[in-house]
Amino acid sequence: MVKRTMSLLTFALLLATLLAACGGSPATPAAQAPAAVTTAPAPAEATKAPDATPAPAEATKAPEPTKSAEPTMPPTNTPVAVDTFDAAAAGSRTVVKWFVGLGTGGNPEQIKTEKSVVDTFNQSQDKIYLSLQIVDNTVAYTTLATQIAAGNVPDIVGPVGTAGRNGFSGQFLDMTDLIKKNNVDLSVYEQAVVDSYNYPGQGQIGLPFAVYPSFIYFNKDLFDEAGVAYPPQKFGEKYEGKEWSWDTLRELSMKLTVDDKGNDATSADFNPDKIIQFGYEAQWGTDPRAIGTQFGAGTFVDKDGKTAVPPQWVKAWQFFYDAMWKDHWMPTEAYRNSDLLGKGNTFNTGKIAMAYTHLWYTCCIDPVSKNGLAKNWDIAVVPSYEGKPTAKLHADTFVIMKTTKHPDEAFQAYLYLIKNTDLFKVYGALPAIKSMQADYFKSLDEKFAPIKADWQVALDSLAYPDVPNHEEDLPNFLKAKQAITDYGTLMRSKAGLDITTETTKFQEQLSGIFAEKQ
Repeated sequence: MVKRTMSLLTFALLLATLLAACGGSPATPAAQAPAAVTTAPAPAEATKAPDATPAPAEATKAPEPTKSAEPTMPPTNTPVAVDTFDAAAAGSRTVVKWFVGLGTGGNPEQIKTEKSVVDTFNQSQDKIYLSLQIVDNTVAYTTLATQIAAGNVPDIVGPVGTAGRNGFSGQFLDMTDLIKKNNVDLSVYEQAVVDSYNYPGQGQIGLPFAVYPSFIYFNKDLFDEAGVAYPPQKFGEKYEGKEWSWDTLRELSMKLTVDDKGNDATSADFNPDKIIQFGYEAQWGTDPRAIGTQFGAGTFVDKDGKTAVPPQWVKAWQFFYDAMWKDHWMPTEAYRNSDLLGKGNTFNTGKIAMAYTHLWYTCCIDPVSKNGLAKNWDIAVVPSYEGKPTAKLHADTFVIMKTTKHPDEAFQAYLYLIKNTDLFKVYGALPAIKSMQADYFKSLDEKFAPIKADWQVALDSLAYPDVPNHEEDLPNFLKAKQAITDYGTLMRSKAGLDITTETTKFQEQLSGIFAEKQ
């Protein structure tokens, strides 16, 4: 048992604003200091599912989480509508239309840069006229679907991540021949990332643009206070003589989970209703597919297009469900959305020892210079499951629509966009081109000084992507996604579930949803 005195927060965190990458860029909820240590919610069992939440210990102390689709990154609410097409300026040139909105790209600073990038391209030659259309992220899906139905299809779409492409499967151009024809050097990228855009039956639908590998952020101060060693920063490295596996992480996390009396989760005196520090969190990644992929990549769709639930995902769901409701080293929904843990931005509060998420999360950690409460952190590699690590990947790229009337011209504009340094900067993106990455990490070191993270961990993690990706398309996507979201909410919000039984019901529900589109 580890006992130590925990100090109370005496000030609130500043509002964490951000520019997210692959899925939009909203303001993150401000993390607030609890009125007292005893404000942590008690994880009592909810009475309704899937949108019920555990009752807090005191009604005024922990807000109930709302039932909504969990963001891979916090969302944007900035309405935008831009169309730069100018017939006179286009003249006799081939018009290539660039559509922005399925991912990031709608913030004022981004729009300014995107317009400048287009102007520079158009002024550089007299054969192609690049036209920019930007629509609000909240209506981008329906806008693009409407344009496709009307035959008014853009040539280039992006930046867009895996989730943003969902619903448009099979409608993107296979670039294999264009890549060969233009002698594109693929060695500038990590081969595993190139391969992640090569879809069975669809071909090479894109080239890497921005990558957001996943890894573990860890609070060094909390490790030091507990007197335990930091997690490994190299794949294959052992932890205190043991394989760095999820079981090892569980043991470590319990030592790092502490109640208001200083008892850790290994102690018989530990009080799970008064936790003030957790050992582990899946930061903005508790969707069932994201949770499942921590035990290995998989898909809900089998080779016949029917519903499948990967067995390693069921084991992961049970493992992390027990982490929340049995062993208590991972926050439940009520804890996660309480003032104690910043209403969702948990690692930023300084009360989480380890948080597994993506590189884009650097958007949401307050630097020490801005009164950040996670004052001394670094990053570590993901644990292995059955000897194999999986570092789920978020990645943005641009795609060319299969129905483009000008594939050669569109590809020339495409190559210009995916190598443009101004776009990398304004999107806050790690370039997939390896030679451009050092400058990106230098900017992060400047932002978080005096903290200097081991960014090689992020680069090494690119060699272990989840294939298939945890955000891949699904039949009847929007309805399926809601069912997945609801199942995740249920697991995070209700104690006493039989995960095997609930998974069977969930699979039956998904099967019915998939069948509606067959």
